[in-house]
Amino acid sequence: MKKNRERFCNREREFVYEFKVGSQCLELRVPLQFPVQEDASHLHGRLTLLHNLPCFIENDLKEALRQFIEEESLRDYDRDAEASLEAVKSGEVDLHQLASTWAKAYAETTLEHARPEEPSWDEDFADVYHDLIHSPASETLLNLEHNYFVSISELIGERDVELKKLRERQGIEMDKVMQELGKSLTDQDVNSLAAQHFESQQDLENKWSHELKQSTAIQKQEYQEWVIKLHQDLKNPNNSSLSEEIKVQPSQFRESVEAIGRIYEEQRKLEESFTIHLGAQLKTMHNLRLLRADMLDFCKHKRNHRSGVKLHRLQTALSLYSTSLCGLVLLVDNRINSYSGIKRDFATVCQECTDFHFPRIEEQLEVVQQVVLYARTQRRSKLKESHDSGNHNGGSDDKTKNAERNYLNILPGEFYITRHSNLSEIHVAFHLCVDDNVKSGNITARDPAIMGLRNILKVCCTHDITTISIPLLLVHDMSEEMTIPWCLRRAELVFKCVKGFMMEMASWDGGISRTVQFLVPQSISEEMFYQLSNMLPQIFRVSSTLTLTSKH
Repeated sequence: MKKNRERFCNREREFVYEFKVGSQCLELRVPLQFPVQEDASHLHGRLTLLHNLPCFIENDLKEALRQFIEEESLRDYDRDAEASLEAVKSGEVDLHQLASTWAKAYAETTLEHARPEEPSWDEDFADVYHDLIHSPASETLLNLEHNYFVSISELIGERDVELKKLRERQGIEMDKVMQELGKSLTDQDVNSLAAQHFESQQDLENKWSHELKQSTAIQKQEYQEWVIKLHQDLKNPNNSSLSEEIKVQPSQFRESVEAIGRIYEEQRKLEESFTIHLGAQLKTMHNLRLLRADMLDFCKHKRNHRSGVKLHRLQTALSLYSTSLCGLVLLVDNRINSYSGIKRDFATVCQECTDFHFPRIEEQLEVVQQVVLYARTQRRSKLKESHDSGNHNGGSDDKTKNAERNYLNILPGEFYITRHSNLSEIHVAFHLCVDDNVKSGNITARDPAIMGLRNILKVCCTHDITTISIPLLLVHDMSEEMTIPWCLRRAELVFKCVKGFMMEMASWDGGISRTVQFLVPQSISEEMFYQLSNMLPQIFRVSSTLTLTSKH
């Protein structure tokens, strides 16, 4: 059949059109290659322009051309069909193979016969977990998670102790070598010992990293299997062992002394809450909070000191698969890793408890790196095309060179997202890239960091994130140049920009009530905090209370 089809492809036919101009009879002859790939209207326009045809024949010419192409194409299709039938009759084509090919094509293109998509394991587990966390078994789930958390905490404690002992031993060895430097030992001996120490630390860290990874994988598998089994047992009302299965037994979840020593002590927080209404005609109520706290306080686990068994994240677990998610903005550098600064601290908190629903933080960052690499490759090719076409300037050249030098890095204002089910009060972390420019006092509303906040709020609107925590001063730690006037200017800028972005939300999501938390560093003074607290109601329209008094 392919030979027959090739026979009718790429055939040339002549289109003939006769028309009169005054008393003259003219004839237009145009060779056309079949099958015609070009639209008849476009071909008609080219013929009119090329042969300088009069305008009064345009409609008639277009209709004649369309009819000619349609008739000749149908003749080709008929010849092709007859040749295919002859091939089947002569035995040149296997009839059974042809029938199976047609049946497969029809089933794949017709919705009625298409196979339904099979639900994935993650989707099934999410539905089961959502049902259980809203049932009497929720306390048992949290207790089991707490038990796993204590186990990982003990493992991390053993790792830290072993690493500390190794560093102390290596420090003593290095001191002895430095005392002999210039006497019986040379600089080469010192460098050799330092290399040995570094290699020993790497080996020990890799050993513990592998052990933690293996332990979390085992916990995740055990937890998911137990959750599925419990859900199946709940469907069977005659199961007599069900009450024992979901019974809380605090004695089984006692905390070790080492685990208790790892409890994070909360520093005293300052907090102010406001209720505002935004919108021109249809106003939407939002909640604003100003807090003096560490960003990671919303991620770290806080135990109930009285019972000692519950994680302080019941609400987070209840809303994990809901339309009321909680997010957090972390200010990071342009490297996608967890090796330094707040990225390392955040990764450490994530590693202290197994994530039973999403991939580990390291795996999520690897995926982000692959996506960034693909995006940079596409952007580089487009910039190169525009550069070759001559539509470029010095600024785009600098951007191209910068992209080539930092192929895996992100730009200020860009952000990547990680998902978590094992943190205390948040489900989503926005890692917003900022540079040293945020420490200066001359940033504007068009700064990449500010525009990054706008894009983050837009993602919140489109992905059901109703609570978002933002660093008000666009820094996590205070420094000497951040004076009181600097703080007031920066807070005013962020307040006004966020207010404008929240008013845009009405067009993004139809006006859903949200909670925005503005966080300032813990090192800020109380006086400065209350100055910022007084500024907020001056920028936002705070709802006033109405006091009713009775007349006597």
